[in-house]
Amino acid sequence: MNTCKFLRRCSLSCLDFSTTRIKTSTPLLHFSCHHRLSRNQGLGFRLKPYPNFSRAYVSIRSAVSIESTDAGCTSPEEEEEEDDDDERPTVRDLIWRNTNDDVSSFMKMERRTNGPQSNRWFPYLDQFKAGNTFLSSREVLDAVDPSLMDLRKERFMNVVNNRTYSVCLVVEGLSDAGNVSAVFRSADALGFQSVHVVSLDSRKRYREHRHVSMGAEKWLDIELWDTTKECFEVLKSRGYRIATTHVGIETVSVYDMDWSCPTAIVVGNEGSGISEEALKLSDMHCSIPMKGMVDSFNVSVASGILMHHAGGHGDLTPKEKQILLAEFSLRHSRSSISIAHEYAKRKIRSESEL
Repeated sequence: MNTCKFLRRCSLSCLDFSTTRIKTSTPLLHFSCHHRLSRNQGLGFRLKPYPNFSRAYVSIRSAVSIESTDAGCTSPEEEEEEDDDDERPTVRDLIWRNTNDDVSSFMKMERRTNGPQSNRWFPYLDQFKAGNTFLSSREVLDAVDPSLMDLRKERFMNVVNNRTYSVCLVVEGLSDAGNVSAVFRSADALGFQSVHVVSLDSRKRYREHRHVSMGAEKWLDIELWDTTKECFEVLKSRGYRIATTHVGIETVSVYDMDWSCPTAIVVGNEGSGISEEALKLSDMHCSIPMKGMVDSFNVSVASGILMHHAGGHGDLTPKEKQILLAEFSLRHSRSSISIAHEYAKRKIRSESEL
């Protein structure tokens, strides 16, 4: 990422022009002139002695401060998002604390608690709880849209049009925070909205690897699970088949799989791979054909290949797109939540006046 450097301008009053005696073995630079030009009639110019003068050159301390930032040049809207991330707990913190109850607070629209009511799972209801009332996704968009820049709204719409819940990703027992971050980034980039994280062993703070995920986790539905069994049971109740990645004879190539069937792809620990429990509880084993001397990919690379081959289905219904668009608008910043709550208050007042 290119570094954006800027000058912090200082008023002249903050500059230190105090006179100090400099003790140094290196003499100051003096520019002296002992002669001047004088016109002599009939003979042109000739040199004449001139009074001696000199100037010493020293540095001015604390004149100008130059700073650089790794975040690059951001728009005011992006700066607002960054401020929100720094001031509140984030998913990246919660993951490494393994506190499942708190993760749901990052998902704004009301969520389903039972299995799919159709052939494909979609987690959100068309409701947002604002105080003592509920707003529909249409009402949320009516409230928040005026506060969003057109470029941001176009970006949200493009992302929603390419999102899918038909295929989701499960990462089991990963101990390297950088790998988890890279998986999140790949999932977001390839259009996968749902990611499940099972039994992390590491307690390393996720914030150190924020640059790897590029903030992708803010826009994903991330669910945490204490055990593989619990995760798989819930996924099966939602209509997913479980496909674990495995190196072995009884595996199906990812190129031969039917991805039209709702599928949860499971990738395992960097060192030991998929657990025996996951292999036993899964519906099928799949593999990526290898053509070299090595027999495995890095887990983040394997996840990217699997998700890319599964393809970004972009198969949400118009109603589901509207609900997810409202979800993104609410996740955008804390001010979006406040605006929606103010809209709800006005709605209640108008209803009471009728």
